[in-house]
Amino acid sequence: MTSDLALGQVVRVESARIVAALTASLGDLDLAEEAVADAVAEALVQWRRDGVPPKPGAWLTTAARHNALDRLRREKRYRQKLELLADQRPAPESEIDERLPLLFGCCHPSLTPSAQLALTLRAVCGLTTEQIARATLSSPVATGQRIVRAKRKIGAAGIPLRVPVGAERAPRLDLVLTVVSVMYNEAHLVPEGDAHADRDIADDALWLAEVIADALPGEAEAHGLVALLSFHRSREPARSQAGELVLLGEQDRHRWDHRLEARARQALDRAAALRCPGRWQLQAAIAACHADADRIEDTDWRQIVVLYDMLREFDPSPLVRLNRAVALAETGDASGALDEVDALQDALEGFHLWHAVRAHLLRRLGLVREAAAADARALTLTRNEAERRLLAARRAAPIR
Repeated sequence: MTSDLALGQVVRVESARIVAALTASLGDLDLAEEAVADAVAEALVQWRRDGVPPKPGAWLTTAARHNALDRLRREKRYRQKLELLADQRPAPESEIDERLPLLFGCCHPSLTPSAQLALTLRAVCGLTTEQIARATLSSPVATGQRIVRAKRKIGAAGIPLRVPVGAERAPRLDLVLTVVSVMYNEAHLVPEGDAHADRDIADDALWLAEVIADALPGEAEAHGLVALLSFHRSREPARSQAGELVLLGEQDRHRWDHRLEARARQALDRAAALRCPGRWQLQAAIAACHADADRIEDTDWRQIVVLYDMLREFDPSPLVRLNRAVALAETGDASGALDEVDALQDALEGFHLWHAVRAHLLRRLGLVREAAAADARALTLTRNEAERRLLAARRAAPIR
């Protein structure tokens, strides 16, 4: 393994933990991130020259602490924090991963929801400002400003990095789980890219979901997210071919990862045993219905519609209603599904998948020219090359 590859793995596993520990000590997320970034830059040079150290995580932690100390020594207003940090010793490796308190700290209710999401994706998940902007449908400039303001507020308000308890936990946990879900989705259909997923981001998202579920074994929704992402990840070997996107109905299901599918079912069973239903479990149950079918024709679409009806009680968002309409069409009611999709125009007109779904339904109803126009609009709204090629092929199909 090259030193650069080793460093990349250490950064993915350790950087958020180190940032969390330094932020907890200093109350300054900016300073913590800068100290870790400097440590990574130093490692890039030194590890290439001297080789990877025996304990690379500990090396990076020590370097980041030294960088924080150096920065603090240059600023008198941090003298009290400097003394505190100088007295600390690195935490033993057996202690709980600090990422979990950092996750909840970034999702503190004193921050706006958009700031919570952007900051968590940056500080904990390590996404770039551009990636976060795409994932949150915002501009890079607005996203960067949102992150800076959130960091300042954490320091000024003394927001604690801790896992909440009691009634305070449920809404904060749901946002944390949403962040991990967005992280997973960000790994797919990258603008200007093909249909291949960013394996590192997708695997990190699933791993982080498992960290949360292991740390909070009594939270059914945490297990529900693990199940959902595991089901999705199990289809990864079949969702693209030679860089081209393969839709669910056309995938070779023999290529699905049945080991991951089994893990998904175990997580869903653990969630169900806790008897506390929620939106992540219901989404996982929908994914399980797809996994139960050996062929797309065997899918229990009526059961999926029922599950979407239940899901709407927890999440009445336009995207849930859009997905329900797709399932409804598969039960034979394409006309009713189109009516439901059309009712979402005000909310989703700028979303390419709304137009793509509408095109699919129009085509099923024999309205081929209208479908081609909807595909053309979807084509203008997506930047992923695999999706663009798929939409262009559908649009160019001969009119019968």
